[in-house]
Amino acid sequence: MSAPVRVAVVGAGDISDQYLRALSGYPDLAVTAVADLVPARARAQAEAYGVPAWGDTAEVLRRDDVDLVVNLTVPAAHAEVALAAVAAGKHVWGEKPLALDRTSARAVLDAARDAGVVVGNAPDTVLGPGVQTSHRLLAEGAIGTPRTVLTLMQGPGPDLWHPRPQFLFAKGAGPLFDIGPYYVTALVQLLGPVVSVSATGQSPRPRRVIGAGPDAGTGFPVEVPTHVSVVTSFASGAVGTSVYSFDSPLRRQLFEITGSDGVMDVPVSGFDGATRLLTDPAPGAPWTTVPAAGVPSGRGVGVLELARALRAGRRPRASGELAYHVLDVMLAVEESVALGTPVRVESGAPEVPPIPPHWDPIARTYDGTEQT
Repeated sequence: MSAPVRVAVVGAGDISDQYLRALSGYPDLAVTAVADLVPARARAQAEAYGVPAWGDTAEVLRRDDVDLVVNLTVPAAHAEVALAAVAAGKHVWGEKPLALDRTSARAVLDAARDAGVVVGNAPDTVLGPGVQTSHRLLAEGAIGTPRTVLTLMQGPGPDLWHPRPQFLFAKGAGPLFDIGPYYVTALVQLLGPVVSVSATGQSPRPRRVIGAGPDAGTGFPVEVPTHVSVVTSFASGAVGTSVYSFDSPLRRQLFEITGSDGVMDVPVSGFDGATRLLTDPAPGAPWTTVPAAGVPSGRGVGVLELARALRAGRRPRASGELAYHVLDVMLAVEESVALGTPVRVESGAPEVPPIPPHWDPIARTYDGTEQT
């Protein structure tokens, strides 16, 4: 490809602002259309961001000036929209999760393979300089051989601030499927594939109340566990402990890997945070802070990395295969909660190489050599 990869955004909801703002700033991409179930909403977003075309999903997928579809629909529609895009011969970047079940997710990947197109999937926070700096340090042996990992994400839940939070408490969401992908994807990138999980979960409040926006005060049902605790076994032999919770007034986030020679604190909650290392076993020894190395990035960098991978003929780092394994892990957690027993994870995951620190999302690379 000797021109920008042409992108259509499908789904003009709240998150589309972040994507459209970011994608419009990457020289290697050109946003050519916006689609939505409500064409007027697609038109509003297109006009706001200077995108030349808009319409419903079917109209946009028929366009010849679309190479890559960015699927920002609600989780229940992810597989349907992805399959339609693949059938139209388009590459696909999807928001998390890849699908709500293994069969649908596998159908998307199999259809893409048969059509000769490529699937990538969120989250792309793992491609930011923060996690990538941790990834390179880990690969260089900064803490020796990883042995255990502790991750924690807890807070009061998005019903306090989101104007339409119902979908975040429905099947395919909750803290496990809404926040879990950030942590599970980083776990797999850094530590390799998961082989089994053992989990427990609960929903202390069967109904929640919208806390902000025009529907504030309206109650709605909770369909999924809002507190999940997981023990994870990796193929490498490492063991992890994780908590995902929408049930705590105390907000905490933690991603801590302990190795044979030290501890690493990974900045998994954003794109650009610093990595901290503790390699001195003496009591009270100070942490060493390692700033994120690389050009700052943000939402949509996974779409860009996918586009550059297409040009180079390689697998994208945030690939559909990686997203399938992450989904498989989360579904196994869900099954373990329901069954009360450990559950094996049958899928594997591709090895993901770190991004080099000189990789620049703002560079124009389509007329030169890709920064691998």
